[in-house]
Amino acid sequence: MKAQMTKTMEIPEEEKRLANQLCFAVYSTAHAFTRAYKPILDRVGLTYPQYLVMLALWEKTEQPVKAIGEQLDLDSGTLSPLLKRLEQNGLITRARDARDERQVIVSLTPKGQSMRNEVNAIMTAIGEASGCTLEEMKTIRELLKGLRSNLTSAL
Repeated sequence: MKAQMTKTMEIPEEEKRLANQLCFAVYSTAHAFTRAYKPILDRVGLTYPQYLVMLALWEKTEQPVKAIGEQLDLDSGTLSPLLKRLEQNGLITRARDARDERQVIVSLTPKGQSMRNEVNAIMTAIGEASGCTLEEMKTIRELLKGLRSNLTSAL
């Protein structure tokens, strides 16, 4: 196998500052999103990671734990406590798959399904907090998806 040499580009000193790092902008923005969502989600009794699980289940009301983990890029050690709490709150049920007992199927309860009505209010509130229009959000989302894809491909 032939070793590849990468050409090092000359990066201006100003671009090396923490505040100018793309990774830091994404990282700090993710934290700002979590903080902005907190008071909004507190009103409906969800944490941000629980909200992400519920969004996945509102799209498809019955899914294996593995599928939810893949969608959210979460391992089972992180996902299991989230699911346990959602189950304790009466929003989901977990049951072994009758066809394959190695899999656990997560399903929305009627209470969990009815919470879907909160999505518009949550999205409106976070939209207002972000100061972005729907069109701007779409543009940013597509840029971030492309960035994620590039980074994943680089591995």
